[in-house]
Amino acid sequence: MITVQNVSKAFGPKKLFEDVDVTFSPGNRYGLTGPNGAGKTTFMKILAGDEDPDTGTVLRPRKLGILRQDHFKYEDNRVLDVVVMGNAPLWAAMSEKEGLLAKPDIGEVEGTRLAELEGVIAEEDGYSAESDAATLLTGLGIEEPWHDQPMRALTGGYKLRVLLAQALFGHPDGLLLDEPTNHLDIESIRWLEGFLRAYEGVLITISHDRHFLNAICTHIADIDYETIITYPGAYDAMVRQKGQVRSRVESENAEKKKKIAQLQEFVARFHAGTRASQVQSRIRAMEKLKLEDMKRSNIAAPFIKFEQKAPSGKQTLEIEGISKAYGGNEVIQPFSALVTRGEKICVIGKNGAGKSTLVKMLAGELEPDDGHVKWGHQAQVGYLPQDQAGAIRPGTTAFGWLRELEDKLSNEEISGLLGRMLFSGEERMKPTATLSGGETVRLLLAKLMLFKDNVLILDEPTNHLDLQSIAALSEGLQRYEGSVIVVTHDQELIREVGSRIWALHHGEPVMDFPGTFDEFVEKHPDLASLH
Repeated sequence: MITVQNVSKAFGPKKLFEDVDVTFSPGNRYGLTGPNGAGKTTFMKILAGDEDPDTGTVLRPRKLGILRQDHFKYEDNRVLDVVVMGNAPLWAAMSEKEGLLAKPDIGEVEGTRLAELEGVIAEEDGYSAESDAATLLTGLGIEEPWHDQPMRALTGGYKLRVLLAQALFGHPDGLLLDEPTNHLDIESIRWLEGFLRAYEGVLITISHDRHFLNAICTHIADIDYETIITYPGAYDAMVRQKGQVRSRVESENAEKKKKIAQLQEFVARFHAGTRASQVQSRIRAMEKLKLEDMKRSNIAAPFIKFEQKAPSGKQTLEIEGISKAYGGNEVIQPFSALVTRGEKICVIGKNGAGKSTLVKMLAGELEPDDGHVKWGHQAQVGYLPQDQAGAIRPGTTAFGWLRELEDKLSNEEISGLLGRMLFSGEERMKPTATLSGGETVRLLLAKLMLFKDNVLILDEPTNHLDLQSIAALSEGLQRYEGSVIVVTHDQELIREVGSRIWALHHGEPVMDFPGTFDEFVEKHPDLASLH
């Protein structure tokens, strides 16, 4: 059990949450939600003990598994050892035992201590520790040959998988997982979903993956109105309940305001007259009609609407046998396809399968080794890269950057576009060098909305976006009348947007499937884990 009592936290004038009282119970799995900047990561750090609240206390279980994002802390440690370190008492006992056994002479005192350490190791399941750690690593997609390697041998994404295994190791009573699906392919995500559904302790997780939250959560703890409100059920159920609660409270307050206005009018008319007793009665009635404390919601979704200046020709794109190899590794085998106007293509595949390579060739950012990319009549292509470093010029502001790109629009029109993408007031003049990941993506999407291209190529556009922004992006792509080619791991986005699937698998040609993702899964259930 994790118990939060009277916890408040603010940064300067910005109050994140105030006097929060909430209990997270064993056997329940909580998704911690709220828009970017609501305080999710701060609250998670308070739960972990890494950051102090301004007021209040947190009661934690003895063994707490925490996913930490310190990629480079264990560079010289063996991968298996890093996982076992997740059980601190076990690792301390094993390390001390190793040190004692390394001594040339072991006396009676050392012998007694070794016996005590053996008891700790047995109690913490230490004799199956390496096999348990190996099972976790394999489930998360790190194969056995890497288990004995030092952490520095792994790429950043796989280091994060090791840190996730570390958090899961040792049967912790509680789990705190901040974005555990980052850098996981769908096969590993599904393994993690199964592991967490079987977990018997208390789980609190932050995720921008709607499918993941719907798959594992029994409750949602939502940060809004400067507090944390717990809803039973998964994410979609919370969205429905939250809307209903908000509508009910607003409706009740509207009726109260109307009644108060009527009472105030009566008091104003007769306060100096002969109806003093009736006036006092209405004053007492007004005091009883207190409005609900309607603290301002921090939920804000961008309004994403992609338009076209003019449609492309019917045959939007012709791909003729393009291929790409790096060294002796053929990443994209010869691939040909015809894309017609208005198609929505989702590109799926495991990490490293070549998805970004493929769309870079289509966007003209990378030359194919062989073959040709031919865009059709009046095709105008807008491209959002996965790696956004350098995509926005530093040394200017969000407003100034859009102003540079399009000088035909008025300042009011630029400001309106930025406002729809949640750059309001002073945030429009925020220096581009200080933009967060989510702000960078929203500004790049604003650029695409500004240019009104009839083809959009988007490489992992949901990276860094919060749940509200991802839902707005999905809605915008569904309504867009142009052609879309989007690389994504977001299962809900694929289901909602895709009318055609390009599936990439290591060492095999691109599979071109003419249908929705659900139809793809039904026809090729063995390949459903590719995205």
